[in-house]
Order: sequence, then C-alpha cells, then structure tokens
Amino acid sequence: MTTKLGFIGMGHMGSHMAARLRGAGYPVTVYDRSKEKSQAESPRELAAHSEVILMSVTDNAAVEQVMFGPGGALEGLQKGSRIIDLSTVSPGSSRRLYNAAREKGAAMIDAAVSGSVPQVDQGSLVIFVGGDQQTYEQCRPILEILGQHIFYMGPSGMGTTMKLVVNTLLGLGMQALAEAIVLGQKAGLEKGLLLEVLEQTAVMSPSQKSKLANVGSDQYPTLFALSLMHKDLGLVIRQAAEISASMPATAAAEQMYTAAMAKGTDEDFSVVIRFMQQLAGLPHTTGGSGVTSARFVKY
Repeated sequence: MTTKLGFIGMGHMGSHMAARLRGAGYPVTVYDRSKEKSQAESPRELAAHSEVILMSVTDNAAVEQVMFGPGGALEGLQKGSRIIDLSTVSPGSSRRLYNAAREKGAAMIDAAVSGSVPQVDQGSLVIFVGGDQQTYEQCRPILEILGQHIFYMGPSGMGTTMKLVVNTLLGLGMQALAEAIVLGQKAGLEKGLLLEVLEQTAVMSPSQKSKLANVGSDQYPTLFALSLMHKDLGLVIRQAAEISASMPATAAAEQMYTAAMAKGTDEDFSVVIRFMQQLAGLPHTTGGSGVTSARFVKY
C-alpha cells in the first residue's frame, strides 16, 4: 500500500478509521484541531503531502475551517489528489467542497458512514457515496477497508443525502421508543418486565433493542452522542425545507432533542429516553431490566 493518505479529524470515529487504514498497510498522516492529536502542523501541510485526504469531522463549520479556512487543506491540495469526506454534513456542504476540489484539479466524494466505533474496528460500516463514479471506483479499495456494504448513490451530495435519510429513522425511532417506554411505566407496568417484553417483539428495530440495556441500568455510555443526533436532525429539517418536503414528526422529534440538549447532558443519544421519563415525573430507578448487554448496531 504505497498511496499516501492524510486523515483529518481524530475523534472517536476518525481515530479508529485511521488506525484501521494503518493496519491495512497504508501510510497515514493525521491532523486534528486538537494539536496533541496531530502529526501535521496544518490541513494545508497534510494535503501537500497526501495523495488521498480523508476527513471525519463534526459538522459543516468544521469542514469550512479545515478545508476552506486559513491553512486549510484546499491551500495545499495537489492536482490529481482525491478527497473522501466521511463526515455527516449537509448535501450543500458536500457539493461546495466537490466544486472547490475540481477548481484545484482534484476530485472529491462524499462517503457518509452508518455505524459506530465497533463497526469501524470490524470493517463493517455501511457507506453511502456521492460524486463522480470514476473517483468512487478509484477510492473503493480504501473504502472497502472501512466498510462491508458500500453503495454508490449518484452525483455529489447524494451520499450525505442518504445518510440524512438513515438518521431520520434513527432519531425518530429512539423518540418513539422513549414515548412507548414512558407510556408503559406511567401506566403501571414494571420497568424490567416492560423492557424484557419489548425486546422480544418484532416491532423493535435492532438499533432500538440495542439501547434497552441502557434504559435498564440508567447508564448511557456514548456510542453516538446526543449532540450529534441533534445536529443531524437539524440538517434533516433544513434539507426538507429547501426541497419543500413536509416532515412533521421529524420536526417534533428535533424539538425534543433540543429540549434534552438544554439539560446539559451529552451522553449517548438514547438518553432522550431518560429525558422523557423525567418529563413524565417517573422516579429515578436503575437495574432490573432483564437485558444484560447492549448490542452494537449500525448508525
């Protein structure tokens, strides 16, 4: 593996992705806005010494800073190099970067991922790709190290569009689970038995089932932070407004995540269940769920 990779963003996902690519034999230089995590002095320096630049950052603003800002990667981008953006951002942000890369004689694909750290480590992410198909084919060997199922969705921005579709279901599903649990508890069902029965029903999605242990123990270890789900639902709502797609349930869920964020917590996004329990005046209890461990599922 002689292709020189640069990786921007050493958060939970990015750091594990970079480690997996190194494990596959690629030379990888990393940059993070936290200097202690960086090898390169700036995104510009990283881009100047990389043939393929991968990026996994928090939001549109982070993309603007590390790509378009002073010392950003676009300043050092080499002609013929490629950018793979693995972040969950707006389709408009993806298209803006795609066009900027083209102006520099480079190529860019949006390759939004569905999954969490366990799926990165297993190489079993689901990846949605937008951009030129030729660039996608050139980048596919790298993506196959990270993902088990890779889908080419169409032109620039279609990968991030698909990710917003997926996270609409994820966010709404957790809000629905929260309301169902609160209904049962408030009506007098014993919490442990309620969760045990829910786990056996066909109406529960794998992602919902994976969070029942959190509810049982009232512990919400972060696999996908509440702040990130809140950000993603905001992206969904703004995208829906741009294309005149009515999404009333999503808007309501986004407001509940906003209210949960206002409580100052940033645990796993399933903590919205605890928030709904608090709103209902349910007593703070732990244990007795009958559910012993969370399943790691794809986000």
